[in-house]
Amino acid sequence: MDNRGQASAEFILLFGGIIVVVLLAIYMYNNYLSDLSGEIASKEVREFNGELNTLKNYFK
Repeated sequence: MDNRGQASAEFILLFGGIIVVVLLAIYMYNNYLSDLSGEIASKEVREFNGELNTLKNYFK
């Protein structure tokens, strides 16, 4: 019975599982950032920016 070989295999599986979890987290974070950038460029933000520009004309 070689316990060192079994321990090495278990460590490899453990690190493989950690890598999978990290990759999933990165993928989800990437989707979150993509959705956030779409939200920032939305119609409401453009309209608000337009209203601020019209207010700027009153303070010149």
